[in-house]
Amino acid sequence: KIPILDRAVYFGDGCYDATTFANNNIFAADDHLDRFYNSCKLLEIPFEMSREELRAELQKCIDANEIDHGMLYWQCSRGTPCDLIPFDKTFRLISMEDTRFLHCNIKTLNLIPSVIAYQRCIEQGCQETVFHRGERVTECAHSNILIIKDGVLCTPPRDNLILPGITLKHLLMLAEKNGIPTSEAPFTMQELAEADEVIVSSSGGLCTQAVELDGKPVGGKAPELLKKLQDAYAAYYAEDTKA
Repeated sequence: KIPILDRAVYFGDGCYDATTFANNNIFAADDHLDRFYNSCKLLEIPFEMSREELRAELQKCIDANEIDHGMLYWQCSRGTPCDLIPFDKTFRLISMEDTRFLHCNIKTLNLIPSVIAYQRCIEQGCQETVFHRGERVTECAHSNILIIKDGVLCTPPRDNLILPGITLKHLLMLAEKNGIPTSEAPFTMQELAEADEVIVSSSGGLCTQAVELDGKPVGGKAPELLKKLQDAYAAYYAEDTKA
């Protein structure tokens, strides 16, 4: 049950995480729990359930499901708001720089900008929207974005401007294991357009090739390297979720 006054309902004041499961096994559970607890910490939400307890509850959910594979989602909010403030109460104030919408590294429930951006791409018959700040590429509406250039797998820095994707983390790890050099450094929209391959990654789409950007073709120049990454991820996923 969710209280009708829960702050998640009114303010999106909470965080969440999501992954997939197969053969009733949660994929990359530790990675997703790490990110979830970090999101709670950054939002200063006192989530008191231990990792072991939370993992057990999540396992109960998938065990009770009628299918043995699918998406698994969970969230936490700050709870319910307080009563109306009386007129005789006084406030003490602080000041701080306005950094709203500069906390993309938190998997917050405040997703309206991403939802609207995704709606725009759907209206144009596309599947994702690439965000940029000036010329710097950051991420997509609900995915991370990577490029392959001259044999190197490149991703934007995992700073406060992007969500530290679990799938992104895995791709960097798998690239290193398979002899593919990696780079975490800013790249521009022009460099994205000129990349050998453009990759969109998320928990629901592990390593998806992008072939068009703003109506112009992109990528398609390093199919063997892309296939090597996709095959490596397929094997990693199968091993992590095997019955």
